[in-house]
Amino acid sequence: MSKIGLFYSPAKGNTEKLARKIADKIGNDKIELILVDEETSLAELNKFDKLIFGISTVGRESWDAEYTKVGWDFYMPKLEKANLKGKTVALFGLGNHILYAQYFVDAMGFLGKVVMEQDGKLVGFVDKNNYEFKHSEAIIDNKFIGLPIDEDTQEELTESRLNDWLSDIKKSIGF
Repeated sequence: MSKIGLFYSPAKGNTEKLARKIADKIGNDKIELILVDEETSLAELNKFDKLIFGISTVGRESWDAEYTKVGWDFYMPKLEKANLKGKTVALFGLGNHILYAQYFVDAMGFLGKVVMEQDGKLVGFVDKNNYEFKHSEAIIDNKFIGLPIDEDTQEELTESRLNDWLSDIKKSIGF
């Protein structure tokens, strides 16, 4: 079995925390964690047929004035040129359903749409009815296109949501 590539950004926050938790649950021997930054290349992506992408709608760029652009800001233009045909991709996105109810996990939606445009196969859709929010770009056919997590106001729900999602994607991602 080949390793799963787990690409995530930003660092030092809840997205990284959740990426590490996913790696622990799947097995660190089965997954390679890759922090998406300016230097991340498509060659790194091409090493994997099974991928997990983690993104935050509001992240480090909001609390650290030194960073005007972070991870996915640099990588998205590269991803828009990638060929994801034959690759299976699961997404998780972090957001705050209270402070950002109008934009809840929007970044996951933008990322997922790029994956689909590049012929990647998305797995791990989640029922939107288990969440409270006003709007999200991450919804297709009344489902989130990945796992939404709100570590700011619903941290107590993360473990069960994560376990359910991992159980759902296990066969598709192969762990």
